[in-house]
Amino acid sequence: MGAATKPVSAQCLCGRVTFTVTPHDLDVGVCHCAMCRRWTAGAFMALHCEDVDIPENDALGVYRSSDWAERGFCKECGTPLFWRTHDHSMYAVSATAVEISEGLRLATEIFIEEKPQYYAFANDTRKMTGAEVMAMFAEDREA
Repeated sequence: MGAATKPVSAQCLCGRVTFTVTPHDLDVGVCHCAMCRRWTAGAFMALHCEDVDIPENDALGVYRSSDWAERGFCKECGTPLFWRTHDHSMYAVSATAVEISEGLRLATEIFIEEKPQYYAFANDTRKMTGAEVMAMFAEDREA
C-alpha cells in the first residue's frame, strides 16, 4: 500500500451526486460477494478512501445492507457509489466513480470463494476469503 493521494472528485453517471474523496492509495480492491455482485451486476471494484465529503443531496440513496454496513447510490441513474460502515469509519468508493485516469492497479480480491466460475481477472492479486476479511474487520475493531 502506498501513501494517501490527493483529494479527487467522484460522481454518478448522471452527475446528480458529486462528492470528494481522498483515496488511501491507488490499489483497487474487488469484492466478489453475492451482495456486491447483485448490487453492481458484476464484481464491485473500489478504492479505500479517507476524508470523504458527500454534500447533502436528495438524489443520494443509502441502503442498509447488513448489520455493519450500508451502500450509497444515485436514486436518479442508479449508479452504485460506495460501501461504508454505519459509523462512516471505512469507505470503499467505486473505482469507476472516482476521477482518476491513471495509476490505478488491481490489487486485492475478497470473498474469493463466492466468485462465479464464469469470469477471472488476469492480474496477479492478493486473494482473501470471506472468513479472512471478517477476521481482519474484527481485528481492526478491537484495535
